[in-house]
Amino acid sequence: MSAVQPPTARPIDFRDATLGTTVAVLRLVEPHLLADAMHKMLGGMPDFFSGEPAILDFAELAGEPERIDWAGLLSLMRRFQLQPVGVRNLAPELAAGARKAGLAVLDGIALGERGAKVPAAETPPQRPAAAPVPAPAPAAPPAAPVRAGTMIVERPLRSGQQVYARGADLVLLAGMSNGAEVIADGSIHCYGPLRGRAIAGAQGDTTARILSTNFGPEIVSIAGIYKTFENGIPAALAGKPAHVRLTGGDREHRLALEPLQLD
Repeated sequence: MSAVQPPTARPIDFRDATLGTTVAVLRLVEPHLLADAMHKMLGGMPDFFSGEPAILDFAELAGEPERIDWAGLLSLMRRFQLQPVGVRNLAPELAAGARKAGLAVLDGIALGERGAKVPAAETPPQRPAAAPVPAPAPAAPPAAPVRAGTMIVERPLRSGQQVYARGADLVLLAGMSNGAEVIADGSIHCYGPLRGRAIAGAQGDTTARILSTNFGPEIVSIAGIYKTFENGIPAALAGKPAHVRLTGGDREHRLALEPLQLD
């Protein structure tokens, strides 16, 4: 892909998302060009992100590339201590390559972005201060996510298959294979091998849970908090009943993986 960027546009930006996820907004996909930009932006600090999970957002690409060097792109992100776990806003033919690279396709899932994580190099011109206006009345607290119903999948899910339980819990009666992906706005219950990628609380429900009678996923996530298992599943949980939930306060959520007692 060859495209001329506006003078103020950087090849890549990083934005905070709710609950510990970084969104990397890419305007170029060539790893060597992004490497130069990231080195300048981050002051050459390879540990700037400290192993944070990242979602690659391609919404602001100047044009659609013919292909993406996923191996080079993921290697670059990991060099700066980012752990890519998913993509969004990518054409279907390119999204297929992302899935083969082990990334979840997260289109339609709210991430709660909160603005730039890495400040711009230049300070924008100051505008004249506007006249003060009365403070607005406090906004009512957001309503808790409402879920309706349960989606039940009776067949085993094979590699490359994806199921999204929108506004519902998801029940898998026959398990899922490596390379499959399940997403639910509510909880995920898997009565069989849980492999592949399991994403619960996709719209921000921090009370969602993931339960499995045979635990062995590639990625688990609840309300945007991710955990990968590149170094294997803990021995106390591998192939055994397990329970994943969020613990901690509203600002310090973290994933807890626990044995599930079925007796």
